[in-house]
Amino acid sequence: MTPHLPPGSGRRRLLSHSLKFAALALALSAAWVPPATAQAAYPSRPIKLIAPFAAGGAADTVARILAPKLSESLGQPIIIENRAGASGAIGSAYVAAAAPDGYTLLLNLGPPHQTVQFFTKGIKYDPVKDFTAISHVATAPQSLVVPASSPIKSVADFVAAAKASPKGLSYATSGSGTSQHLAGLLLASSQKLALTHVGYRGGAPALTDVVGAQIDAGLLVLSNTLPYIQAGKLRALGVVESHRSKSAPNIPTLAEGGLTGFSVPDTWVGVMGPAGLPAPIVQRLNADILNILRNPDVKAQLQQNGYDAVEASPEEFARLLADSTQVYKSIVQKAGITPE
Repeated sequence: MTPHLPPGSGRRRLLSHSLKFAALALALSAAWVPPATAQAAYPSRPIKLIAPFAAGGAADTVARILAPKLSESLGQPIIIENRAGASGAIGSAYVAAAAPDGYTLLLNLGPPHQTVQFFTKGIKYDPVKDFTAISHVATAPQSLVVPASSPIKSVADFVAAAKASPKGLSYATSGSGTSQHLAGLLLASSQKLALTHVGYRGGAPALTDVVGAQIDAGLLVLSNTLPYIQAGKLRALGVVESHRSKSAPNIPTLAEGGLTGFSVPDTWVGVMGPAGLPAPIVQRLNADILNILRNPDVKAQLQQNGYDAVEASPEEFARLLADSTQVYKSIVQKAGITPE
């Protein structure tokens, strides 16, 4: 049985419910912000680009070539911070611990990004898992050179001389854990050579001693050795990567020189962020960096400083990071090196 309602009460009740519903809808609409405006479009403030080595080094040099163009492209200042120390570990650890929001980025090189953990105790971050690969920017080819006065004329001569000498041969690099050092370790183990590593605090003093024939050979960045090669003060035996350098295509690889299958991963320079960086930010940064690397002036600046520009996707850079880490780990383990 339907209850009896006084005349007009149903209408009043319906009107009351309608007003309450309208008020609730208004409150909800005021509280809801569309996703497009809930978070400001990236980037909305300055970005820190951490170079984990001192000013003037490889990471810093590339950062200062890249930053002005990237700032122009993104519409925000790019602030370069040099957080040097512990073979790049201080700056890398800082970025690994940063919020994955795209406002703290790392411009590093490998190795030593992947190898510092193999030589130094206490490294708290994983060089692959704790970072997001954004863009491989450039490579820095490395060369095996001897003084012009050396009787060694070829890779075959180098191997023969190392095997014939009771003490083997010495080779200079810019420091432990560098791609130069690792190339020397691989050369020694793969050819069963007695090679003595002489690590310097940078490439300049190492180069001076090789040019002066104080050291038998040098494994040094090609951009530093090339002027001396061209001046007839050094002899290039080859580059250690699997391919020739764009800046000196006449210099063969060591594999082409007779060491079949020999190569070390490219000495890369690239941009990374903390782990968990959102894909849209990664894609935006990668696209902008690729456009910058296609600029002839940028390519020329990189080449003048000894770097070959590289265009790669985030996925390709991530694979390079992971794969080269395993190669370096294998080289170090075969050499019997443990962290100190």
